[in-house]
Amino acid sequence: MLRFLKEDIFKNVIVNPSVEELRSMSKDMEITTEFGSPCYITNVRNRSAKNSFIVDDVCLGVDQQGIKREKADEIIDKVNKYLLDTELVRIDRKMGMHDKFSFNCRLYITKKYSRIGYMWHNTLFDPVDTENPDLVSVYVPEWPERIIIVYPEEGVTYILGTDYFGESKKSFLRMAMYKVKKMGGIGLHAGSKILRVKDKSNNLKDVGFIMFGLSGTGKTTLTIHDHDLKGEEKAIIRQDDVIFMDENGYCAGTENGFFIKTEGLDESQKVLYKAATSKNSIFENVKVYEDGKVDFNDTQLTSNGRGVVLREEIENTDDSIDLKKANRLIFITRRKDIVPPVAKLTPSQAATFFMLGESIETSAGDPTKAGQSKRCVGTNPFIIGLEAEEGNRIYQILNQNPDMECFILNTGSVGASENFEGEKITIKVSTTIMREIAKDNIEWEVDKDWGYLVPKNIEGIDIEKYNPRKYYSDIEYKNLVNKLKEERKNWILRFETLSEEIASTIE
Repeated sequence: MLRFLKEDIFKNVIVNPSVEELRSMSKDMEITTEFGSPCYITNVRNRSAKNSFIVDDVCLGVDQQGIKREKADEIIDKVNKYLLDTELVRIDRKMGMHDKFSFNCRLYITKKYSRIGYMWHNTLFDPVDTENPDLVSVYVPEWPERIIIVYPEEGVTYILGTDYFGESKKSFLRMAMYKVKKMGGIGLHAGSKILRVKDKSNNLKDVGFIMFGLSGTGKTTLTIHDHDLKGEEKAIIRQDDVIFMDENGYCAGTENGFFIKTEGLDESQKVLYKAATSKNSIFENVKVYEDGKVDFNDTQLTSNGRGVVLREEIENTDDSIDLKKANRLIFITRRKDIVPPVAKLTPSQAATFFMLGESIETSAGDPTKAGQSKRCVGTNPFIIGLEAEEGNRIYQILNQNPDMECFILNTGSVGASENFEGEKITIKVSTTIMREIAKDNIEWEVDKDWGYLVPKNIEGIDIEKYNPRKYYSDIEYKNLVNKLKEERKNWILRFETLSEEIASTIE
């Protein structure tokens, strides 16, 4: 049955309505904002990771849930029979602009939930080929069982029993990352940008950055920030969520819209706020009063309020979504005790931190555990297949490209204890650090406990204020180091096929 999804097998299908028609179809669910944009309220308000299953024709990773093909097919046959007499909307879009790493994408959504198709339409590009989809997702929010079934080899995903938009967006990105891996590249959950800066010799240069990070850790904020660059110096934004990297460090973009978290959004975040308050933005689970007034601080609906904004309405974008070279790789974490604001890594250390994927849980993943410590390989919960393959490939690429430098960036705090929340690492600190990394203007020294380099001096920052050691006694600090090393070792040991050079990094 699945192979026929490359063609229309359903009888009652509205094919590729315009964006205006999609909004009109969704009018009964729309709350119109003061900006003239729509907001929709959903029943499910975060991803359903525990309900997501991969058909086990492929070798599954440590943290992936499999489902037997026979069981999956049994469910899907019932769904397809239901859909034969159900009105559907079909939307064809294109992911990416690169000759090699781009995909024809097709979404089927039951007409009642066309708002999801409307949001998804605004994340990708106009289609070039609507007859030969590479990736297909079938979305039935009203299905009585919540389950997401992924068929990697067919390029097909069924999303059932949830009306959260993020499932449609990620269904295509998940599948595309798997396809890219099979093509010899690697799909990364990372934003991308260029910082055009003057180096120590006052020469203007472009430095390509990619930023890894789980939702809610500041990835979008750092991707879109201008770093207070002026005149000839500036930030040029490429992508926010997923990129495809080849063996030379070239990073192909994927999307034409950014999926932003809206909690606490205000005019101080000028670039994001301006795009979000456009009439072309689309909100999901954001508080809107009867008069249309939007309250980004009200989280009664959820702390995972979201918006889709058009990339073209983000300042400092241009007509390219690709990055010629990822000169700097930033692993964003959000810790609160002994991880410094920034550390510089060797290739093996970088591959280790890629595998560790350290951060905190957010409301986008599991709201019941929001704020708790979390690890996720590549900060990418959408990997299909053995996670160690991803770490080994990153390590191989870094070894082949010695001009690619890697860093940890902590956007949380340092020095937290029972009676102290820790010294907060502000957005200003993090964006200054990235700017000075681009300028190659940081003085480094070796951290004796971890072996990576930590800053001795950063222009514009009182770096001693963020030295984790100053907040603990020697014994307290050593105990925290030993505890974290043990946690990291135990995590890495789970990945049996990981390169020894990576596995032995934590001593």
